Amino acid sequence: MDMDELPSGSSGTTSSSIARTVLAVLVLAVAAWVLLHVIIGIVTFFAGILVVVVAVVAVIWALRVIL
Repeated sequence: MDMDELPSGSSGTTSSSIARTVLAVLVLAVAAWVLLHVIIGIVTFFAGILVVVVAVVAVIWALRVIL
């Protein structure tokens, strides 16, 4: 009997199904990790711009108060 002709209830099909499920979970985990890092990078970028804008406004305000 060929390996391709195993009955559906055999251990070969079960192990193949488990392997596919494990692979799908690993792919999902890696994709989530990459997406998380991209989102963190975008948030950090905008937070950095906000900090610079607030610092410039603070300097302008302080100069107006002092002078």
